[in-house]
Amino acid sequence: MSVLAAPAAALDRPLWEGVHTSADDALMLPGQRNGLPSVPTSGQPGDSGLEDPLRLGRKMRLRLLAAVQTLLSDPSIAGLKDAPKLAVVVLYAKSRAPQGEKNDLQTSIWGSELGRWMGVKESTVHHKVLPVLRGSGALRTRVVRDAKGHPTGLDCLVMPLWNAHHGGGAGHPLALTKAELSTLLRLLEALFGHGWTPENREATPPGLLAGRTGKGAATDRLGLLLMVLNTRASGWLQLCGGSIRKKEGRGAATLARLLGCSPSGARKVLARLTEAGVVARQRKARSTRMNGRGKVMLLPVARAYGRTLASVEAVQGPEPEFSARPDGACGDHAPADVAGALGTSGIGGAERAGDAAVQERPDGAELHADHASVVTPVVPPQLSCGFSGEGRGAEGRRPERACAREDQAADGETTVAESTQPVAEGGPLRGEKPKESSVDERGGQRAAGAEAGGRLKAVGWHKTQQQGRGGLPADLGLRVALGPVSGLWERLSGWQQDQVEAAAKAEVKRLAGMLEQPEAAARLLADRLTDRLKETGGEALVDRPYPWLIRRGLVQRQACTDRRCDDGIRLDIGRECENCGNVLHIRRARRAKIAAEVDRELPGRSEGERRRVLDERLREQAAIEAEGLVRRRKQARAEQARRDAARAAAQERAEREREAAAAADAVRQTLPCEDCGQNQAAGLCEACDHRRQTETLIGEAGLLAAAWSADLTDPGNVAAVIAGARTAIGNSIANAWQEFLQITDVAALEANPEAAEDAYAFAAFQTAQQAVQEYQDNALAMLGRTEEAEAEARRAYKAGQGRPWFQHNPNGADAIAAATKAADAARERVAEYLLTVRLEQLRKQQAAARAESTAPAPWTDRLTRLATRSLDGCTAGAVIA
Repeated sequence: MSVLAAPAAALDRPLWEGVHTSADDALMLPGQRNGLPSVPTSGQPGDSGLEDPLRLGRKMRLRLLAAVQTLLSDPSIAGLKDAPKLAVVVLYAKSRAPQGEKNDLQTSIWGSELGRWMGVKESTVHHKVLPVLRGSGALRTRVVRDAKGHPTGLDCLVMPLWNAHHGGGAGHPLALTKAELSTLLRLLEALFGHGWTPENREATPPGLLAGRTGKGAATDRLGLLLMVLNTRASGWLQLCGGSIRKKEGRGAATLARLLGCSPSGARKVLARLTEAGVVARQRKARSTRMNGRGKVMLLPVARAYGRTLASVEAVQGPEPEFSARPDGACGDHAPADVAGALGTSGIGGAERAGDAAVQERPDGAELHADHASVVTPVVPPQLSCGFSGEGRGAEGRRPERACAREDQAADGETTVAESTQPVAEGGPLRGEKPKESSVDERGGQRAAGAEAGGRLKAVGWHKTQQQGRGGLPADLGLRVALGPVSGLWERLSGWQQDQVEAAAKAEVKRLAGMLEQPEAAARLLADRLTDRLKETGGEALVDRPYPWLIRRGLVQRQACTDRRCDDGIRLDIGRECENCGNVLHIRRARRAKIAAEVDRELPGRSEGERRRVLDERLREQAAIEAEGLVRRRKQARAEQARRDAARAAAQERAEREREAAAAADAVRQTLPCEDCGQNQAAGLCEACDHRRQTETLIGEAGLLAAAWSADLTDPGNVAAVIAGARTAIGNSIANAWQEFLQITDVAALEANPEAAEDAYAFAAFQTAQQAVQEYQDNALAMLGRTEEAEAEARRAYKAGQGRPWFQHNPNGADAIAAATKAADAARERVAEYLLTVRLEQLRKQQAAARAESTAPAPWTDRLTRLATRSLDGCTAGAVIA
């Protein structure tokens, strides 16, 4: 019997131990899935779009939602990161459903394929996903190998699914049927599947987020899946209820509760999904031009049901003129083509009774308080029902000449645009015949006052403005920074939007330069704009958006001399500015000191007299501080000017030095070679330079040879060793030159003697370099065998054995290895020291010998030599004369 059908106690043993792999346990290769027929998800046969995986029926959607939520809330999965969570959801969807008595629940997959499902690399799967799931007990795996022992796949068993079938029964939320698992898998393929092109089969296109890979890809994919499962057929996400922080937004709060993360993190995920084009965020427009209730639409779900964001906005409008009517309202006056005007059976509004299987909410069902409003007016404005007030343009106001306090909308919300106008502006009195239709006239005013973003302008706006772009800038950082003032942005002209965008970009760049985390600069600017709006009282109280944004909203206000201070808050740490606290402390201490002086000098004065004197002295002190501030600023400007002048002088001096060096180098380049006289050789040609370096290297090699093999007290012995080394290097140079002649064209060298000389000089230089290295290595090796080196090595070996951590076992392998290493290092140090000392001694001897050879001989010696010389005829005649 397979271990998968064994009791729960059998899972304590390693999975797959002693299990015979049958044909049903064969590995599922990438691109192969169970050939299940498509499952109708909603509607009746013959409806269009039924094959869309995103077109889930209400029962199916709730069934899959319960399964995914139960899986993610399992104790072995709940505390994990989003990547392991998404991996277990994918493996759960690819698991086999039990068939009869056979309870084969595992799935087969490759690590690379699982990484493509999640949008991460295969190494991430093997290091950060599978080990975490195995460690928490959420997953058990087995490597599948072929006959040669090569791995061909990975069999996976999702333990919450196994426990559900063996402990919870068929009613457990995770116990999905084969058709339900197939539907979930098709949904995952449509959302973020990487696409397949199997042979002789229909290709599976990539999902919506297939191109979203890298950091945060798993979070985005998991968030999109949860949002789709929480979205009705209307396409609007069911938003959470309760109180939330204003700057978070209800959409971000809802996604945060779905993902179990912070609202700020959910807001970033929502922004990325919006940028990817799968989510659309909107606010309900209000006549006051203030932000209304936020809404989130899942565009793929809406398109699956034949809805679009544009059609929904067209039906809803900025301010509905009529409230939505339930089915059957108006009796015979209800139009027959109300639903057909939209191309669908209604956008979350009134639904036909015959489409109850297609739409998720039956007719007449009330909306829960926690859910987003999906009821939209689907009835176009008509004047045929005979309702009171239709003759006045359906504005819900009372007849003309009525009190302005009664001029309110029918739904209880005041319309500021109309209530603030004079009551009798241009309208006829009661009983008078109007010249034109008030419906057409006021409708034109409302249409002219509507803004592109769904906001209403007050009728009688004092100045016509050229409207700019409706949305915020495309840059994600600027969208975050200018998010709190999106309403003011819509009221700007195109030129003003460009100026505000440039100013915001410069401010974000400046803030990023002073923060340890530059990516937080946009969020910091958004918080500043939010605080400025709170000070003002909201967007509605900002009369001129452009000056407010440029001179107040985007400007940093330093309360002290610290450039990181903004309204008493440190920008880099987000806490109160300590410098501002010091300034306040100093001012309060000065006030207390002046008050004590006043009490000491003028005792017995009344409170009013005391306060007057105190205020005068405080003003005097403030004037003194102002003078000091002016003086310090003047000194600072003078110091800055002095530094600028010094910097300019230094730059000018450096430029002159560079010009002089360039001129000297140009002159040096024209000099002939000192040795061979070649023109334009910069004082020394390349061949002569190599000859000089070769001679120096040969001398160094002779010293190295004499340092260990010669008696340093015997100059003759030293000279003989040096001469031997010079002869040996000369022979090596001759051999190298002969080898060079064998591999080159001798005729070409004979035709160009200068090139032959250069080649010979370079060959000699390279041979001398190699010889110096060989002589140095030989000298170190020989000096390392001296008595001094051996004695030092023995001391280091003994010291290494006596280390505190080797005291208990000084003859162990580790102790011997450490002592041997210390002895070798000591021997090398002694050899290097001895070589340095002996080379210095040899150089001193050579310098003394050169000094003796170049010093002039005493006159006594010179006269003796001159006396022995014979005189010729000329010299003898000169002496006789």
